[in-house]
Amino acid sequence: MSKAVRIAMVAGEPSGDLLAARLIAAVKERLPEAEFYGIGGPKMAREGFDAWWPLEKLAVMGYVEALKRYREISSIRRSLRARLIGDKPDLFIGVDAPDFNLDLEVKLREKGIRTIHFVSPSIWAWRGERIKKVARAADRVLALFPMEPPLYEKAGVPVSYVGHPLADEIPLTTDIKDARRKLHLPDYHSPVFALLPGSRETELAQLGGVFVETAKLIHAVLPDALFLVPLTTRKTKLAFEAEIRSRNAGHLPWRLLFGHATAAQGAADAVLVASGTATLETMLVKRPMVIVYKVAALTYHYMKRRAYLPYVGLPNVLAGEHIVPELLQDAATPERIAEALLAEIAPGRMEQLQEVFTRIHLTLRQNMAERAAEAVLLVLQKK
Repeated sequence: MSKAVRIAMVAGEPSGDLLAARLIAAVKERLPEAEFYGIGGPKMAREGFDAWWPLEKLAVMGYVEALKRYREISSIRRSLRARLIGDKPDLFIGVDAPDFNLDLEVKLREKGIRTIHFVSPSIWAWRGERIKKVARAADRVLALFPMEPPLYEKAGVPVSYVGHPLADEIPLTTDIKDARRKLHLPDYHSPVFALLPGSRETELAQLGGVFVETAKLIHAVLPDALFLVPLTTRKTKLAFEAEIRSRNAGHLPWRLLFGHATAAQGAADAVLVASGTATLETMLVKRPMVIVYKVAALTYHYMKRRAYLPYVGLPNVLAGEHIVPELLQDAATPERIAEALLAEIAPGRMEQLQEVFTRIHLTLRQNMAERAAEAVLLVLQKK
């Protein structure tokens, strides 16, 4: 390819920012002059990505929440679509965010622009009919999970299984003492709980108070317990601090962190985690966990009616069985969560989970960036 390859991308949340950044770096090793632009986050920017809009513009959780910002998001998509059709990149890669990206990919593909959809929608969990839209939208799907390629192959959609980058990055064993040393907790022998309420402000609004009240209940039983709370932005940190103040929980032994989620999970005896990518990360560091999920009532009932599986957390989905507790929506009360977390620190529980978590880890460890870059070149070279 003599001229510089121009690749447009859209990532709509922090997990997509991570995936896209890894892919950009791997593609640039093969095509050093390649240009990347569109909608993305700080990790993509560090790899040379030109963000026309920041990913925060798209980062909302749930259908009701998305409806509130429908006009703004639709306006961004219309503007982006017109600009890309006029600009005609060599390739468009939609990174996750299927409700935004799939419609965009369909329109771009109709105009002769090749497209990749990176991260399959959860067609194995609910809304399986979306595979028809994916077939219209994408020249190729890059799948992160091993149960996805057979579904696309059956539907005649080109697919590449690339694995998950977190499985490449996180070691097969995470030593709890070493993780505590990194957080300056070398001699902490009382139970340590990591609380991960989510990276989005909407998640924190739903779960922040629940997490604080849960910690208060645990503290009443275990006064020496420590609570690690890794947060991703200044806004989410301030919001969580406000929840602590409003619920008179300032006396608890909190340790609020900027980032350091993996270290916090590794240092913990058990993890309270919002459903999403962080549950996968907790599984990869091989820690017991309780998964919670709470969205607007209308969003939850809509999703529940269309779900296929009896669980939502990725560790349970990948294991094909209920191996870690999930407390969803109305069941996600501080009392029930505290009870579940205390059960997860029972002697032998961490060791009980090691074998199944390690098996899944090895399945996901595929050198994602290299595999994804190879798939990108395959689509670029296709006449």
